Amino acid sequence: MRKFILAFGILAMTMSCSSNEKSADDITIDYSKAAEHYVETEGNDVVADAGSVDGLTLIEGSDCLACHKTDTRLIGPSYQEVAEKYTEADIDMLAQKIMEGGSGNWGEIPMTPHPDVNKESARNMVKYILSLKN
Repeated sequence: MRKFILAFGILAMTMSCSSNEKSADDITIDYSKAAEHYVETEGNDVVADAGSVDGLTLIEGSDCLACHKTDTRLIGPSYQEVAEKYTEADIDMLAQKIMEGGSGNWGEIPMTPHPDVNKESARNMVKYILSLKN
């Protein structure tokens, strides 16, 4: 029995010390959607649309992805469905929905409120979502 425990302990230590890091050759970068977060200015300079980039970061750091996906309906509508339904004129209203929650626009299931999200962060999230319009 002691040999079994000793062997199991050595195996566990060996596996916990092994490296799972990927080499640079194993990393794949998808550039297909990279341009959507950039806008062209008057001088043909290309700059990041800060609201969209910040919005994506805020969404990824929140619980939004538990109910919403970019292109597939989950519990709530996909972000692309939202982008198709609303315009930039609706940014403040949608930001308010993020903060206060709501129901009825997409069915019976209510969206939970997010009182910890401030208005500017919610606006940036909405700007990112609206940038997904096809």
